[in-house]
Amino acid sequence: MKKFGLFLVGLIALMVVLAQVGPLISLALCLVILYFGFKQYVKAESKGAKISWAILSIIMLMVSISHFPAVIGLVAAYILYLVYKKWKEEDEVVVEQADPFMNFERQWQELNKK
Repeated sequence: MKKFGLFLVGLIALMVVLAQVGPLISLALCLVILYFGFKQYVKAESKGAKISWAILSIIMLMVSISHFPAVIGLVAAYILYLVYKKWKEEDEVVVEQADPFMNFERQWQELNKK
């Protein structure tokens, strides 16, 4: 039943991520342009260049803020990662040996620790 729940959560997160691919790409592009504009603003020496880079940076900041719902896609991608990690964790099964002497040795070591 646990695997079914993980599958459902993963499926929903995958659908959300796929629905948000466009806004995520657009947000990333806007943030790259914003970063480039800020770096050019810092490098610019003339007032005209500083004003034009500042205007471009402000416009890109506003466009980036308008793509805020794409953050839901990032959260869904993180949830998908956690589901994948949990799914892999459950696949690892510890096999106990049927040898009674190994069991006795393990219990003896546990008693000696106390």
